[in-house]
Amino acid sequence: MNMIQQIKSSLIQLMNRRSVIFQGDLVDMREKYEEALDQLKDTVLALAKESYHAIDNSMNVLGSEDINIAREIIIHDKEINKIETDINDQVATLITKQQPIATDLRIMLASIKIASELERIADSAGGIAKIRIRVKFEDEYILARLKTMGKLSMLMLEDLFDAYEKQDVNLTREIIDRDSDIDDLYKEIVNTTYLIDNDPFVAGQAQLAARYLERIGDHITNIAENVYYFITGEQYDKFEK
Repeated sequence: MNMIQQIKSSLIQLMNRRSVIFQGDLVDMREKYEEALDQLKDTVLALAKESYHAIDNSMNVLGSEDINIAREIIIHDKEINKIETDINDQVATLITKQQPIATDLRIMLASIKIASELERIADSAGGIAKIRIRVKFEDEYILARLKTMGKLSMLMLEDLFDAYEKQDVNLTREIIDRDSDIDDLYKEIVNTTYLIDNDPFVAGQAQLAARYLERIGDHITNIAENVYYFITGEQYDKFEK
């Protein structure tokens, strides 16, 4: 083999080696990207679970004798806020350092919106905890309806977990429709003449608690609409409601 052939052979080997290294780098980058995307999904799910427990805890504290539980709910809300911030940071990193395809970009955009709604759910649960610090509801009529509103919202969230994981569009639509049940209970508490004979302050606090729960239902509905967008790539049309 002459000198020219040796040089050509060396160049071919070098190019082949660089190609293997480059392909390896691409595979490694893609794996890291997939891991980061999975981490984002896990963080959103963790925030959803925290918000779910915030609702549950706020319902338990309404008739509780222990005000300290209410204080703990309020304090923990700050930790939930940090999770939302973490989600926003993760999305910003993914978008700036990667070039996400359309489907992945939908996941990222939906994650930001969903995180915002979940954080507001936790805020509303914290608002209910603050009400408990001010007043203790002892009337079973009021407690039953408030707790029913909370239970309905928790069931909506539970089903949203399934709809998200299974990408079930029909279940997502059903969840959105179920918000009307919470709205009906809210109107019942606000408009009922039963509250007239109660202490005006207690009545006002009961109506405020119902308002927080009605908002929680609205936030869950907004999350469901974002899940619908993630699954279909289309905005949820208002006429479908």
